[in-house]
Amino acid sequence: MNNSTSEIELIYTVIYAFGAFFLMAIAVVVFIYYARKKIIQKELEKKNLEIAYQKEMLNAAILTQEKERKRIARDLHDDISSKINIISLNSHFLNVKDLSETEIKQITSNIIDVSAKVLESTRRISHDLLPPIFEEFGIHVAIEELCTNYSNGNLLEIEYQNPYKQNVFDEIDKNNHLHLFRILQELVNNSIRHGKATKIKIELNKNKSNRILTYEDNGIGFDDTYESNKKGLGMKNIESRVEFLNANFKIESVVNQGVKIVLNF
Repeated sequence: MNNSTSEIELIYTVIYAFGAFFLMAIAVVVFIYYARKKIIQKELEKKNLEIAYQKEMLNAAILTQEKERKRIARDLHDDISSKINIISLNSHFLNVKDLSETEIKQITSNIIDVSAKVLESTRRISHDLLPPIFEEFGIHVAIEELCTNYSNGNLLEIEYQNPYKQNVFDEIDKNNHLHLFRILQELVNNSIRHGKATKIKIELNKNKSNRILTYEDNGIGFDDTYESNKKGLGMKNIESRVEFLNANFKIESVVNQGVKIVLNF
């Protein structure tokens, strides 16, 4: 009887142990399932955020291109087309009979003056698209010219420090030089138009693997604790170019204390 009871107790123990093991196995499987599901959900959320960010950058790039096209179209219409119309009109005046020598000189002088203005406008528009010096002498000289062109006596002083000169850029893919130049161009424009800066400092350094571009101005700045302050169209354009450079950048700003941007590329 005792042996029979012991066997029954052993059977129950085995059954309970097996049941507990089975329940534990189910719990582990359920835990793994939900944990895996959560990981996949997080990965999907991350991927969706990346896609949304890429779309935002692409949209910013497209908006910037459209803005540039409208500006170029306006410049061509206002500065070029209107002046060519004046030249055409004055040219027709030369066909009028019995013009005096004074009148001919006046019309000719007008044609020469307006033609010179058309040439100047054409140079400015083409320079905005791509400075000729960029192709001829490289990005270092182009940045120097950019700083010189924007500097304006006591109104704006731009300091550019690059002890390595063009050498610091030679190891970088030339296709990326224009992105870097446009980033600086956008930053300078922002400092002047929005920051009301009177001093800008651009400094370039390097270490074994990276180039470090530091940009500072003494403008009105902004509160960088609010992300919305960093998301203007100009900054989105910069971010899209930073993506092309496979780089990263950090913005620091305080109201009435200017802006500091560090770009690693």
